[in-house]
Amino acid sequence: MSQSPYIPLTAIDCTIPALLIDRNAPLDVLHANATARVLAVTQLMETFSSREVQEADAVDLKHLAATAAVLLRDGCDLLNVLGWRLQPS
Repeated sequence: MSQSPYIPLTAIDCTIPALLIDRNAPLDVLHANATARVLAVTQLMETFSSREVQEADAVDLKHLAATAAVLLRDGCDLLNVLGWRLQPS
């Protein structure tokens, strides 16, 4: 049985994955997608670091933290595939 060319992103509490990584995607595409997610979280955290957090609503902070977690998880999944692809055979 051959291995699927697609790897599901880390589960977000659902039984059927809808978002998949193509394990055969070009390395630069995997890198660009991982970089975009990590950069988005970096910019979000830089925004937080320049603001007074005491003024933030707890619910908003929870939503922003969940968003950052999803983006970082996606970025890590992409980097894992990239690392796997870069391993010598």
